[in-house]
Amino acid sequence: MPEHIVTSFDIDLKELSRRVVEMGGQAERLVADSVEALVKRDSELAQKVIVLDGPVDLLQREIEEKAILTIARRQPLAGDLREIVAAMRIANDLERIGDLAKNTAKRVLALTGEFHPQKLVRGVEHMSSLVQEQLKEVLDAYAGRDDARALDVWRRDGQVDVLYTSLFRELLTYMMEDPRNISLCTHLLFCAKNIERIGDHATNVAETVHYLATGQQLADERPKQDTSSLTSVPFPA
Repeated sequence: MPEHIVTSFDIDLKELSRRVVEMGGQAERLVADSVEALVKRDSELAQKVIVLDGPVDLLQREIEEKAILTIARRQPLAGDLREIVAAMRIANDLERIGDLAKNTAKRVLALTGEFHPQKLVRGVEHMSSLVQEQLKEVLDAYAGRDDARALDVWRRDGQVDVLYTSLFRELLTYMMEDPRNISLCTHLLFCAKNIERIGDHATNVAETVHYLATGQQLADERPKQDTSSLTSVPFPA
């Protein structure tokens, strides 16, 4: 392949990677802002998250289009093809993360004016901190093509599931103890599930980084610990 074509191809790959990193930064911001809006009952910030999800969706479409065009024009093999496939996969996960942050922001708007004791929000905030840390770590792993760092995030997915299951049970208890908590706790359960799903998408990105770095899919089963679906709800007689 002539040198100028190789150089042009390298530029295409770097541009794809740059856009994915940019999209990752935007998705991180949306997650952080959606949780801050929930904790502070900030309707204005929640509206901002909803609006800013649009540019994230647009960036995902641009990455996908550029990736498909690059495959058609360059017909890449091996490592180069993995770079392009990884960019598309990660962009898809980041787009879903943006959607989940937007959904959390919509819950904030639905809670406007309701009684909002901080003790009920604290568990969601704590779980979110863990997920945001994992998201940052895995995006750094992608930027550095760091398989070990990606695998560390992948192994920690179960921690988020344990927190979610514990929070799920706690919120159910509050609902049974005081019917006035039902509306708030229902919204918080949806917010907590959104955050748990964001953690799942961060784990997806970790698997993609492993594939990018090694050319192999992870053979091990993902360490899931979410037992909320097995929780029985004792109704009063």
